[in-house]
Amino acid sequence: MRPARARHLLSLTGLRFVLALWVILHHLTGPGDSLEPIALRMPYPIYALIRGGYLAVTTFFVLSGFVLARTYSSQVWDRRGLLKYGVGRLARVYPVYLLSLAIVAPFILAERTPAKAQLVAAHVLLIQGWLGPLSVNWNTPSWTLSCEMFFYLAFPVLAIVMRSSGWRKTLAAAAVAICLTRVLWAAGVSDGVKPLVHLSDFLMGIAAACAFDLLAARARPPAGAWLYWPAGLAAAALIAWPRILPGWVDLNSALRPLNAIVLLGLGLGGGFAARILSTRVAVYLGKSSYAMYILHVPLLWWYCRWSKQFSALFYLTLVIGASALVYHFLEEPANRYLRSRV
Repeated sequence: MRPARARHLLSLTGLRFVLALWVILHHLTGPGDSLEPIALRMPYPIYALIRGGYLAVTTFFVLSGFVLARTYSSQVWDRRGLLKYGVGRLARVYPVYLLSLAIVAPFILAERTPAKAQLVAAHVLLIQGWLGPLSVNWNTPSWTLSCEMFFYLAFPVLAIVMRSSGWRKTLAAAAVAICLTRVLWAAGVSDGVKPLVHLSDFLMGIAAACAFDLLAARARPPAGAWLYWPAGLAAAALIAWPRILPGWVDLNSALRPLNAIVLLGLGLGGGFAARILSTRVAVYLGKSSYAMYILHVPLLWWYCRWSKQFSALFYLTLVIGASALVYHFLEEPANRYLRSRV
């Protein structure tokens, strides 16, 4: 990992909106869901891609490793550096997450599940991703935050190991990332222990950031479109037709390097997709995508309670609009305030 100053890659911010929207569409399709009749009338590959929206989560994990590795590439990991980093990570996650818990609080209070106090504590402490399948999950996507918190804890060690990486170390880290989940499964680690299982995605993101710095340092870096288009199309084909993979290769492991190449290509820029994702509207929506992601299920609880007629278009408009307001009036101000305290 090179200590060069990281520049803001706008297309990757815009991509976050696409990923969050993909997750939401996934939650609106499936047996009995509102968009299922419409989705079933689409060609099978498109339907499969919509239903594969849960796979956007692993792309988010790769993106998280990529962004952290570039943001903190020159970080000095002394006591003050660790404190600023830790506060910054909590400021990034917790304010909007606590809002999501407040939104679903009436449903939590009405719940009669056994061991509710322990489940609430797990959600507040963001350790639910370590507990395997939960009997009650008031905000389905929140398990991913317990993964992120684990990644945040592991990152300083990984950053020190990967600092000033050349191609040999970068490719070795990518190879480890490709195989790590399968190795953990072979060692008996349950797929329900999500933070460990998805550490491979985060590590792949760090390796991709190292590769980005190595390519960007060239006199003539490659055009990113030659990377993200082939990788994106290959990923789409695997999601639509996963049976083409041999039995010893799982879909997530196959997609992991393709996710890294897509991010690498979009970061390098070039092509109309990168330009669209870098527009002012796309970037702002990308900045509010975390609120979209973590609030869309709590808002769905209330929408289904208040309305007997579910409109997917109205719901999506509600989620996007509310998330933009939350980003502007809560997420960004809280982030700035907490960071200013250290």
